[in-house]
Amino acid sequence: MRKMIICCSVLLIGIFCAAGCGRAQAPAGGVSQVHDSGTEEQGESGAGIGDAGTEAGEAEREEAKTGAGGTKNGEPGAGTGTAGAERAGMGAGSGEAGSREPGAVSQTAGAESGEPGAGSGEAGAREPGAGSQTAGAEKGKTESVSGNAETEAGEAEAGTAGAMTGEAVSGGNGTQRQDAAGTLCPLSVSGAGLTDSDGNPVQLKGISTHGLAWFPQYVNAECFRQLREEWGMDVVRLAMYTGESGGYCTGGNQEDLKALVKNGVEYATDCGLYVIIDWHILSDGNPNTYLEAAKEFFREMSEEYADYENVIYEICNEPNGGVSWAEIKSYAEQVIAVIREQDADGIVLVGTPNWSQYVDQAAVDPITGYENIMYTLHFYAATHRDSLRDTMGKAVDAGLPVFVSEYGICDASGNGGIDKGQADKWVEVMDEYGISYVAWNLSNKAETSAILKSSCSKTSGFTEEDLSDSGKWLLEMLGSPEEGNAGGHGGTAGAVRDAEEAGDVGAAGETGENAPAGNLDSAGNESAQNPPKMPAGAEPRGESPESDQLNVQTKLVNSWEQNQENYYQYEATVTNLGDTVLDGWEITLTFEGDIALQDGWNGNYRAERNVLTISHMDYNGRLEAGGAAENIGFIIKISP
Repeated sequence: MRKMIICCSVLLIGIFCAAGCGRAQAPAGGVSQVHDSGTEEQGESGAGIGDAGTEAGEAEREEAKTGAGGTKNGEPGAGTGTAGAERAGMGAGSGEAGSREPGAVSQTAGAESGEPGAGSGEAGAREPGAGSQTAGAEKGKTESVSGNAETEAGEAEAGTAGAMTGEAVSGGNGTQRQDAAGTLCPLSVSGAGLTDSDGNPVQLKGISTHGLAWFPQYVNAECFRQLREEWGMDVVRLAMYTGESGGYCTGGNQEDLKALVKNGVEYATDCGLYVIIDWHILSDGNPNTYLEAAKEFFREMSEEYADYENVIYEICNEPNGGVSWAEIKSYAEQVIAVIREQDADGIVLVGTPNWSQYVDQAAVDPITGYENIMYTLHFYAATHRDSLRDTMGKAVDAGLPVFVSEYGICDASGNGGIDKGQADKWVEVMDEYGISYVAWNLSNKAETSAILKSSCSKTSGFTEEDLSDSGKWLLEMLGSPEEGNAGGHGGTAGAVRDAEEAGDVGAAGETGENAPAGNLDSAGNESAQNPPKMPAGAEPRGESPESDQLNVQTKLVNSWEQNQENYYQYEATVTNLGDTVLDGWEITLTFEGDIALQDGWNGNYRAERNVLTISHMDYNGRLEAGGAAENIGFIIKISP
């Protein structure tokens, strides 16, 4: 397979020199991270997707993930249909402000034509940026540590927006992920983890885009360069929604979406990032819904990138809606067969049931007959805690290769409060096992999980002031050498630490600064209703058919209209009013009209006509006298 040349040159000082822009790190257990070698002077290559105007897109809410073993949550608008589509106004880095209809994708960088979609399929046709070195320079000392041997490297200069200085540290076994020519090494799956070509453990850390159809502007060369060189990431995930308004299989411009993916792969390759091509199922639920389209898409992608060492295929983001592992496995075997016809050894990520949480089911019945297969787990720290961490650990202990291809530090809606304590526990466990992890999401969407403030209109050159609380936590976590993570993210990471010490960064349980303070409408804008009013027919009657000790309270926390249908998000609390302990509970909520369950979390859910039945999870079933199970959330559609 052909090696991809990273955009850097090799500097020989003494017998070896580590990269100024790259990094290697080792979490517990001696797992080292991929990094470059060489000293580089980097300018922007290509204009980037979103630098020439304001993008607007219809963004269907993506995040719904539940407590381990339950139905998963989604941000308002997630669900089985087109619930909760969002129109997000994209700030432009430069140029005239424009707008796009739902599902439209911006002009790919370097295309000869100025019309949308021009140059689709010509992923590599990008003109070099004309003298695009921006103001500022980054200088850093890099240390590579292997056993007791230490090698000091020289200085790296890279065009950045603003001066950044820092020190990069390579810990653990210090294994390089490039060969002597400065090219990325191929990865493979060995046992329950990733390894390089020499068999050394590898752990990737990075970030996912939001939906490419709605936030295309961040797919640009300078943005990806900053992810790699300044923030120390080594993988980026390209999230291409398949359902939702403007999705690949639901009316989106397929050629434009593929062009965005292909340009993203090239930008990532040019600056030394691994890249995940994500077939982002969500509202479609069962991956078999668009099986043929998936096979055709991955046939084209695997043929295009068979010779690339850095491309990873994620074939089904979050199966949900009760789809079984047997159904997912059948789908995966067919899609993997197509990929293997073109790419014999590329890494393939397979989603698991219940919004990629039931990795234990895959561990019992893994896919056989193919190598380099991994299984995804997704979590949101304020919702998913010990139970899901235990599930992940047991699966890995059983030999299942797990890859966390999406996570957040807020609740499972993608919004709400940040729980830094639980987030840190997740990082500790993932580092202990050497599990790769990718944060959600690179956008300025008005939600807690977005790493950029909603007021940030930049498409690259981000500073500490541009980061949301989630973004600040992410860079602080990645930039902490004393904890064995990537050091030397320069001024940004240092500023984050300073801000946190000054009390500017939200503590565990606090609402992130991107989280809207009030109700959201279907466009993702704060509603005048705060809190929302309970419309006629939407107030449920709550009761427990099994115990008169239980008190059930519900609160409407959000509502919106989508495609002339009404969606409602509720939060319920179940309280034990008795003087004895209850081991387990079940409640029913009765509505005036028939309901359709879209998402739910912190409970097991069953909807039938106008009745919603909710029962306990393994972690919230025991109620002491006077105790309560809280944050039981769900989203429903109510028929008139």
